[in-house]
Amino acid sequence: MFVGVVSGILFLIFLCLSPIQAQIIEEADTPIWRQALGGAVIGFPVAQVESVVVTTDGGTLRSISSQGTPLWDYFSRGRLTPYLSRSREGTSYICRTNSRLIAVNRTGRELWAFYLDSPLIYPVLIGWDGRLFVFTERKITCITAAGYVLWSRVLEERILLAPALDTAGGVVFVLEGGELFSLDPFGSIYSYTAEKVPVAAASIEIEDRGPTVLLLHEDRGMELVYTSLKYGVSLQGRLDLPSPPLAAVGRKDEAAVLLKDGKLALISPEKRIVLWTGVTHIRSGELSNAAGLAGEELKLLFDERGIYVLTKTGATGFAHDGRRLWTMSLRGASSVPSFGDDGILYSGGNDWILYAYRLENRARAEERLIYGEASPGNYGTGIPGYYSRTDHRFGEVEILQRFTEIRAAIRGGYVGTSEKEYAAWLMGVAGSVVSNPNAGNHLLVHSHHRLEAARLLAYIGSRETIPFLADLFSRDPDTLVKAAAAEAIGKIGVDPEGYALRAFESAITPPLRNMDERTLTAVAAATGALCRFSGPPVSQVGIRILARISGNNMFPIASRQAQEEIGSLF
Repeated sequence: MFVGVVSGILFLIFLCLSPIQAQIIEEADTPIWRQALGGAVIGFPVAQVESVVVTTDGGTLRSISSQGTPLWDYFSRGRLTPYLSRSREGTSYICRTNSRLIAVNRTGRELWAFYLDSPLIYPVLIGWDGRLFVFTERKITCITAAGYVLWSRVLEERILLAPALDTAGGVVFVLEGGELFSLDPFGSIYSYTAEKVPVAAASIEIEDRGPTVLLLHEDRGMELVYTSLKYGVSLQGRLDLPSPPLAAVGRKDEAAVLLKDGKLALISPEKRIVLWTGVTHIRSGELSNAAGLAGEELKLLFDERGIYVLTKTGATGFAHDGRRLWTMSLRGASSVPSFGDDGILYSGGNDWILYAYRLENRARAEERLIYGEASPGNYGTGIPGYYSRTDHRFGEVEILQRFTEIRAAIRGGYVGTSEKEYAAWLMGVAGSVVSNPNAGNHLLVHSHHRLEAARLLAYIGSRETIPFLADLFSRDPDTLVKAAAAEAIGKIGVDPEGYALRAFESAITPPLRNMDERTLTAVAAATGALCRFSGPPVSQVGIRILARISGNNMFPIASRQAQEEIGSLF
């Protein structure tokens, strides 16, 4: 009787536990599924939405669903570096050891590839609008999602601490000599030489100061560098850490710091206080340096769910208040595991098997659209320049001169700090009729200039310019400009919000106003490009558009183009 009462009380206590408390796991070691890979995982897996991608030592990129079902394989025809990144659209970016950078879409199709000056040394960082920050031995290159170079910067020294996105969508990293580099999305550089060579760095956001970099030293000293205000260092001091820092990651105005003794500390850099420390699965001295942030030794995650420490030997999760949610050990892992937004840990073993462990039932609450998280901000590249009928910038001579200047910058890969100006000007020219519908026969910008502006925009455009191009396609009365806008959308290839596909679908709905054979052909080609870049569910909408254009009642050339595009998707 007594035993039954006690059992009942314990059961009631269990029911009253909070969701977080109820999911504490100690030494979880039973996978929910296993999947043979045919090779050992190199680098850490990258999980997104309901799938995970891994690279293997055999030169293959593999995708597996979160339920353990193989989705697709891509063979690179060579050895791969261990650095893998995945965009919001699900595009994977990998690099062969011979310096060939490759973009592979979410269905395993190669989108584009070209050779870098040398192989990747860190995973590609992906900016807010899908642009790529690519790091090789002594160089950083910024590339559009479609594979066009925007700018590059040569580095005089090697990178010491792994690059990371800052809170303004730029990148920060530290060179071997202790110099901090902060680059905005357009290549403008701010640098600061630290008092001592730091051993860890984290990007945070200080109220009223904007993007800030925290530098941590071996002697437990710290420096705060306000990169947006160009102040340089504004605060120095020491932290009462129980052990020297090893690596760090920031979120808002706090930073999680992994220490050499294997503990994790959450600190408030501005207040210079340690909020709490917790014990991880890592043994003291197990890790030697902070290079693990590149995926070689460790990975730190800090999001709205908590803080997670991942290494080849195991993983530990903490709540924001310092409670340890779970810990587990890994044996025979070939690489650092990945912890997905759905609470599943993915670990590749030396036995060529990928293991999945369910560690949390909580999913991230970040805003999602079609695929991954919505961008935290924008770069302002989708805003057309001011247009006036009396503006001399749109005179014939000035237009031709500026076209020549922009073409040269695109071909040379030095758009750089002029990107926003160029994009705004091109949108101003291309959209001059749309923004001045009552100008009548006194237009200063002819259609051949408007369509050329739209074409050039394709080489520096991103998802931020897609709404403008979709609107241009819908509203410009000239069919040649409509076709150029559609072609530009296809070249950019990124449309996660579906602006372009909605415009295309509306345009092909009878009656087909202002739609000639060339425009319909351009719509078919652009729709096929968008489908290939992002795969389903975009392709489901796209196939519906292509099926309608391929009908017998459409123009023959447009119909054939649509049929070819449909065939390319399967």
